[in-house]
Amino acid sequence: MVLLYRVHTKIRQLCVEPFMRLVLVFLLCMPFLLTAQVKKNKNEVPFGKEGQFTFETDKPYKLLEMDEKTEEPVYTNKKKKPKKKVYYGLKTKKGFTRKGFGEKMTLELFYVLKNKEEKPPQYVKEIYYYDYARREIRRSATFDPKKGVLLHGPYQKRQGEVVLEEGIFYKGARHGRWMRYNLQNLLEDKSKYYKGWPKESLVSYYDPQHNKVKELIPVDFGEREGNYYMFHENGTLAITGEYKWNERVGDWIENYPNGKRKKIIAFPKEPFDKKFHPYIKAEYDANGREIYSNYKGQ
Repeated sequence: MVLLYRVHTKIRQLCVEPFMRLVLVFLLCMPFLLTAQVKKNKNEVPFGKEGQFTFETDKPYKLLEMDEKTEEPVYTNKKKKPKKKVYYGLKTKKGFTRKGFGEKMTLELFYVLKNKEEKPPQYVKEIYYYDYARREIRRSATFDPKKGVLLHGPYQKRQGEVVLEEGIFYKGARHGRWMRYNLQNLLEDKSKYYKGWPKESLVSYYDPQHNKVKELIPVDFGEREGNYYMFHENGTLAITGEYKWNERVGDWIENYPNGKRKKIIAFPKEPFDKKFHPYIKAEYDANGREIYSNYKGQ
């Protein structure tokens, strides 16, 4: 009996001890296995995130949408605060103007570009700059750097403690949200721009990277209003004209890809003139020589 007991004990040791060793090894290795699985899951691409988006070069984008896609990053790290007097990556300096006296005095606070060689955005209708000689902010369709410097950054107009107007400029053009108030501090007007263009304006491109502009359509309050531009693929101006109340007005000019004028088409000076019929004023060959003229509209 003693011999049988010893044999049974030996057999149990041979069978159980290896199993217990395996269990112990498994328990010791489990944390490492779980950590590896978590790391693997972190490296996986979430379902539906890759290959989702396509480009449509013929689709016109709202300029406001383009602005939202190119917003400046928000700085969350306290060590990387945005530099003072730097807006959209350009250095500026403060300025102000005063008009009137006492309670009726208006004060304009603004910033201007330090680099006087910067140019305003192309084809914008209104350019704002500080005039050295007049010591005031001026608005014009053209800009001469010898006469002043472009506004760039926050702007505010005040009368006493009341803010009359506030917004931001981008190289002399209105940009972002603009608000106008009356003397009772009640909102009179709110509008939004993208580098001088109304927020609803449409832009289309020749390429998916949005580098070659094809067409700029001015849209304000749902109607075409302002200067229209179409470009050839080489970047030269193809067609330009003006819209008022969704109607073409004035002279519309068409150009060849080499930049030479091709055609002038006359539209009524004011919209809704039903008696006026558009006609071709002049036509030119690719070398710029006039081959047809009808300036009297007969």
